[in-house]
Amino acid sequence: MRLRRVRLMTPVVLLGAWEVLARVGVLSPDKLPPPSEVLAAGWRLTQDGSLPAHVYESLTRAVVGLAIGGGLALVLGAFAGLLRVGDALVDPTVQMARMLPHLGLVPLLIIWLGIGEPLKITLVALGAFFPIYLNLYAGIRNIDERLVEAARTCGLSALERVRHVVVPGAMPSLFLGVRLAFAAGWLSLVVGEQVNTDSGLGFMMMEAREFSQTEIVLLGLLSYAVLGLLSDIALRAAERRALSWRRGLQAS
Repeated sequence: MRLRRVRLMTPVVLLGAWEVLARVGVLSPDKLPPPSEVLAAGWRLTQDGSLPAHVYESLTRAVVGLAIGGGLALVLGAFAGLLRVGDALVDPTVQMARMLPHLGLVPLLIIWLGIGEPLKITLVALGAFFPIYLNLYAGIRNIDERLVEAARTCGLSALERVRHVVVPGAMPSLFLGVRLAFAAGWLSLVVGEQVNTDSGLGFMMMEAREFSQTEIVLLGLLSYAVLGLLSDIALRAAERRALSWRRGLQAS
């Protein structure tokens, strides 16, 4: 309980300092309004239903994009990690493609997909694909070969070796990849929702910018941050449950 209070101390102190500096005029209210005004704007937009609607649209795009990118990464990562032919066919292309900044592909994706929903979902899928693929591939390849040989000696079939040796061995790397994919997916969504859209948090921020409503722009950024934090907390809880057998180093 004490550690939880310590973890909350830094953000609370920063918010308090921000509020005080904004109130005394050190920070310009036009450039950086105090947190109380941001929260008031959030309450006002929640009451009229616009904020929940924008959050729902952004969350839907994020879930669909992450499911597509993550699902493809799982299939190709397992194919390349488990089979030599998969490694030869898939990994060189993925390694070259990952060097391209996927957010830099926006102009090309607009030509290919237009400026509608497919563009936004594709950006999220691209952001999610590479962290999951790379970590799953590395997790499979870093499994101790002696464990696989021991399982083969014990008479386990290929599928049983995958189930009892490969999957547990690769899970820590996979969870790391999923957490990184969620972060990259939210970042991609921020960019995608600012390209010709009429809903979502990105649209809310762009519309607020047109009217110099800085508090709503900050509210949008805060909403993205909260959604990202909640998704990371859920993933960490799932990781602790799935990897309860693993004993890692604990901070002293």
